[in-house]
Amino acid sequence: MNGLNGAYDRSAEDEHQRFARYLHELTVVRDEDEADLVTRILRDPDATMAQSAIVRHVDRRAAQLLIHDGFTAWSRVMAEICAEREFLARRLNEWTLLRSITAGEPWGSEEVTTGSDWFQRKAVETLPSPAVLSLLAEAGRTRRVRADASRRLRQRYRRH
Repeated sequence: MNGLNGAYDRSAEDEHQRFARYLHELTVVRDEDEADLVTRILRDPDATMAQSAIVRHVDRRAAQLLIHDGFTAWSRVMAEICAEREFLARRLNEWTLLRSITAGEPWGSEEVTTGSDWFQRKAVETLPSPAVLSLLAEAGRTRRVRADASRRLRQRYRRH
């Protein structure tokens, strides 16, 4: 804070302080202001830090909206903003695939088996789909994904 006028002196912040501030701003932003805030953060000179803050936000918001009607419109806006950033674009695409599977919409085996390690772990953790779990139990990218998918399938069949 500047003692004279109470204005926030952003030039004195390091990337850790900006990161913390960005995370806070992203948790309290109004829906109608979200796109502008994300765009502003992605203009930060420390591109890696900015992208890290945005991916946390994307993961939090996508998880909140996954089963709600607002997911599709939200993901389109975020995809447009993040289109030039490969990692963020991929993460949004993978959230969209999770949404499609959750909503019972068509999905392809190849999309699931070529998904990132993050996507496959998230799918095993969150999706109730026996078809996806079976696919990942057999063709998951890592031993952990295959084992966790197999375990979830066994648990599912014990309950039924």
